[in-house]
Formats: sequence, structure tokens, C-alpha cells
Amino acid sequence: MNGSNTHLVDVYPYLPFTPDRGEGPWLFSGERRVLDLYGGHAVAALGYGHPDVMRALEEQARKLFFASNVVALDVRERAARRLAGFAQPHLDRVFFANSGAEANENALRLACRLTGRRRVIAIEHGFHGRTAAAAAVTWGALDKWYGFPRTPLEVDFIPRNDSSVAIELIDGETAAVILEPVQGQAGAFDLDADFVRTIAEACGRHGALLIADEVQSGMGRCGAPFAIDLYGVKPDMLTVAKSLAAGFPTSALLMGAEVARELRHGDLGTTFGGGPLACALIETVIDVIERDGLIDSVYALGGALRAAMPLGPVTGVQGRGFLLGLRCSRPARQVLSELLERDILVGASADPNVIRLLPPLNLERQHVDHFLAVLSTMQA
Repeated sequence: MNGSNTHLVDVYPYLPFTPDRGEGPWLFSGERRVLDLYGGHAVAALGYGHPDVMRALEEQARKLFFASNVVALDVRERAARRLAGFAQPHLDRVFFANSGAEANENALRLACRLTGRRRVIAIEHGFHGRTAAAAAVTWGALDKWYGFPRTPLEVDFIPRNDSSVAIELIDGETAAVILEPVQGQAGAFDLDADFVRTIAEACGRHGALLIADEVQSGMGRCGAPFAIDLYGVKPDMLTVAKSLAAGFPTSALLMGAEVARELRHGDLGTTFGGGPLACALIETVIDVIERDGLIDSVYALGGALRAAMPLGPVTGVQGRGFLLGLRCSRPARQVLSELLERDILVGASADPNVIRLLPPLNLERQHVDHFLAVLSTMQA
């Protein structure tokens, strides 16, 4: 596909592969079959054509395709209950939205409003979205693509894993700190546990809110319900999207009762967030993750991938579970292209030497072994 034959705005550098259908962890283009270890940017939580997902979508679509938030829905209440039960116990209030950026935008807005402060701290190399506030706390956005004449809040950035700077920057003027426990776009870089705990403790001392951005790392992807669970830290708010509904556009902002009690009618709003189709799929995704023991599987197979490295062009590995960054001895784009020539799709990252693995949570050992076998044949 090229720009002269499409009405689409030319902002995406397409790969030389056009899928027309999917099944399990496989994408097909005609007769060609490609193992998808990219998962639509961590979105295809259960692969393609999962029977439970298809059944839930069809059944809900036949019953009620859409209803706005002016009416209560049993399916929305069930999805919120299941999601709250999946998260840490104190995160028991849910606001559904449409995208990860929208969930982060609302979290940042609430932090500024509830604290009366306008300064937010983020982490270098983090990515939080392309809307006004979410992009303002995204590393490098202001220099590259931000576009707005000014940011809606003041932002400072902490170097990754620099606890001394964290202690210095987080003070009584800080509304919130937002962080990805595992920085997805940055190459699946997992933050140091002591660093994250230092930030949480500083937020507690100064009355700042801690926002865990789990848009990419959540829903079991890192070998726990949410990656922040692995750090022994309790965030004030948590955002999740991507894998949340196995490919259906939706997101959620989770918060504790102490944050939720400050909200009144009209303080938050969305047209499509919390729609019946999305909610039916959220409920289904959590059901399948728990029924099929997928978190344990992610932990085990993610460990197997790590243990196999270094291998071929891969010299090191970072990240957690099924959000892994493979550091390469040569440019990541080159390795990505060679893998696609061998019918394996992986992701790129902001780090030019790191490819990302974001496969479906129900990937099997045979698929991991196939990837490792192919990788072992490639030039170091």
C-alpha cells in the first residue's frame, strides 16, 4: 500500500505485510501465516478469534449494542466489579473511558483538581498519550510532536532509577507523579523496585498522588494482574487500556474511595466509555485470564524467553512477563525486518537497539520454541 492509492493521512510507516484475517496467535495474508508476537501493540490480549470473545461480542450486540451513561447497565456494573476485583483491593472505584490517553488525561486532571496544585512529575523516556496533558508528561513530546502552544500543567522529569532526584523534585507543590512500572514504548524498560518505592514514599510525605500508567503493562501482561503489584506499592490511581477488552477500544481509570468521594455528578464524562460491548468484553477477558491461569503462564513463558538469551542478534533482555525488550547487537529495525521475512512479527521501540515482544497472553510453549529456533538461526 502506498500514499498515492489511499485517502488515509500518511502518518504511519507500514510494514510490508497486510493481514486479512487472524486466528489464535497467527495473522494471515492470503496463504502466508505470520506468528504475531506484537499483539497489535499489546492490544490482542487473547489473540485472534478467541471463541469466548466472539461469543460475548455477538451475544451482547444482539441484546444491546449501545446505551449512554445516562442509564445504568448491569453489564457495566459487572465489568466494574470484575475489574476492581482484579486490581489491588483499595482500587475499588472505576471510571470507564475510550483510550489510554483519555484515562491518563482524567487521572492528571483529577490530581491537579483534588490537590489544588499544577505541577506533575513524570519519568524520563515514559509515554502517556497524545492528548494535551498526557502528551505534556510524555518524554520528548514537546520537542518532537506536541503542537499545542502551551502545556496545561507544569512538568518536571526524573531520570530513570535516580532516587536522589526523585526525593529532590517531589515536594509540597507536586500534584502527582505518573509512571509506567515497565516503560513500554521506551523498550520495555522495567523501573527499579527501590526507585518506585522511593517515589511512592515521597508522594505520601507530601500529599502528592501516585498514578500508575498500566495502559500497556496491565491485565496480566507482566506476570501479575498489574505490573505495579510486583513493586509492593499502592498507587492512588491506575489507568489501563490496550489488552483490557482484547482489541475492542476501551480504557479505565481505577481509584480508591478517598479519591472517588471527592467527585460529584458531571465531574467526569464520556460518550462511548462504559458502552455495553466494551463492558461485556472486559468481563470476558478477566474471566478467561483467571479461568485459564494465564498470569502463571505469562510468568513461566516470559521466564523461558529471558533464560534463552543471549541468542542470535539478541544480547540482553529487559522488561517483565510478556512485555519484553530484546536488546540487539545491530539496529532493531533490521532485526525486525529479518524476523518478518521469517514470518514472525515483533514490535519496534523508541530505543533503536531494542525490539519488543507483546504477544497474546495465551501464547503457548510451542510458539515460544518456534521463535527461539528462528532467532538462533539469525546472524549475531
